[in-house]
Amino acid sequence: MAATFVVGFAVFLGVLTPAGYFDDDIAPAKKVAILADNQAIVSTGYLTSFVAFGIFLVVLALALYERLKVGAPAMARTATAIGLVWAGLVIASGMVANVGIDRVVGLYGNDPAEAGSAWLAIETVQLGLGGGNEIAGGVWVLLIGWAALRARELPRALNYLGVVIGVSGLLTVVPALEVPGAVEVLGLVFGLGLIVWFVWLGIVMLRRSSTRTPDAG
Repeated sequence: MAATFVVGFAVFLGVLTPAGYFDDDIAPAKKVAILADNQAIVSTGYLTSFVAFGIFLVVLALALYERLKVGAPAMARTATAIGLVWAGLVIASGMVANVGIDRVVGLYGNDPAEAGSAWLAIETVQLGLGGGNEIAGGVWVLLIGWAALRARELPRALNYLGVVIGVSGLLTVVPALEVPGAVEVLGLVFGLGLIVWFVWLGIVMLRRSSTRTPDAG
């Protein structure tokens, strides 16, 4: 899951940002032109950092439920439900993006303006599903950190990191935070923090799994 985030950062910050895709004054038709020039890598980025991430998230959410259900049963159930909802939203977001890119790139050659208008509508849906807000993800990570603290599972520092990441994700949608750059900074804290959290969590869970597995010999 951490690797899918790295791929996403590489595509969206390493390819689309330098091309001007996220400029405030860019026209929708210009966005489609950038997508057409980088269609293969952008589609791979959405497939990896959205669709694949969502599938892996289902596995992780269920695995964490097994770890936390004894010490914090109610919160573990709630967190798992939110995690599965997040997974569905992220997968849908990535699929909408990839289908939309294919359609608007095909339309661009005949009618750039119409392609731009179509992409504006598609992108709005994609961002609403999960590409432009961190509500579901923020709630899930926050609840996992909180539940793990109550259940006395996982390292405390890891759990506190999860709480901080979750709060930063939720703050990205607070209307009062209209200070220029504030939302972007919080989004980076959420995204980069999750990379660290996923790696750390994976190491902890794999080590505990290996210690609990009976010796086959």
